Amino acid sequence: MAPLTKAKRIVIKVGSTLLVDKNSGDLNLSWLDSLASDVSSLKSRGIDVVLVSSGSIALGRETLGLQDAELSLEVSQASAAVGQIKLARAYEEVLAPFSVKTAQILVTLEDSANRRRYLNTRATMEKLLNFGVVPIVNENDTVATDEIRYGDNDRLAAQIAATVSADNLILLSDVDGLYSSNPLTNPNAKRLNVIKEITPEIEEMAGEGVSGISKGGMITKLMAARTATQAGCAMVITKGDVSNPIMALEQGANCTWFTPHVDPQTARKRWISSQKSIGKLIIDPGATKALFDRNSLLPIGVTGIEGNFSRGDIVSIHSNKGRELAKGISAYSALEAKLIIGQNSNEIENILGYAGRAALVHRDDLAI
Repeated sequence: MAPLTKAKRIVIKVGSTLLVDKNSGDLNLSWLDSLASDVSSLKSRGIDVVLVSSGSIALGRETLGLQDAELSLEVSQASAAVGQIKLARAYEEVLAPFSVKTAQILVTLEDSANRRRYLNTRATMEKLLNFGVVPIVNENDTVATDEIRYGDNDRLAAQIAATVSADNLILLSDVDGLYSSNPLTNPNAKRLNVIKEITPEIEEMAGEGVSGISKGGMITKLMAARTATQAGCAMVITKGDVSNPIMALEQGANCTWFTPHVDPQTARKRWISSQKSIGKLIIDPGATKALFDRNSLLPIGVTGIEGNFSRGDIVSIHSNKGRELAKGISAYSALEAKLIIGQNSNEIENILGYAGRAALVHRDDLAI
């Protein structure tokens, strides 16, 4: 088990079946209040929290008075636009009494696939978390079409967990874990408490969800677990339709944990190291010492640049004697970097005409 007490950053995924009353189509405010209390408790222990929440289409459908029939793409997107306002406001209002500030972030699959958008998302969320804000993340259903959709918030939550280097991902679900077979049809089905590796046998156990308004089934949860654990993030599936579901989990509620083999930072460093370099940065002895002291690479310590790379590309970092020291994710394109190398970071805005990042390669984006 990956105990929450050791986590520094947690992503919590909230499904539509928990958030929206199936009969009325409106918010389940008493449950949402209990979740807000749990979030406040985590925050009071110094834990960063990100909420990935479904519910915008369901809430919009209710507000617009639409029937339960299948919605067209355009009507679904219109419902999402209406419901997202209600969803964001609800989280703001339930967390405000605990003095917890919220922010809304809407993303699509394309935002994760595009390196520039991914880096912008990561930088924004890091800044929000540094400010103590709880980001409320949802798929941007208003603009997303099939080719740029996650399609379910289980996989979105896993990608967000990887993006922010979370320690734990909690999927609050309508089931209390992964079973050997469908527990609704097989009374002898057994719940698996801990899964250390997602094998073909584990995948065969996955069935479809049983709820009426959520899209994610157990198959998507296994896909989410694979993404999360590869990023060094432990993932847990637990039943969410109880008051204070996070507290219940900490007190031993039924669940299934998926455990990673490395921590998030190690996983990220390994990924950077495994990537092909697009360009090269040559640095002076002072910058070399800074790297091995686990500091960021600043423009002033770079003496040369090779290659034609873009912001977000992997670059190799070499000493002035030609030795490869590290790989990292460049915060600037080659063209921009050539203009600012050898300069103090406080001169970047004057040189480029906009306020860029202080580091050419941030220490979190470096693999020695």
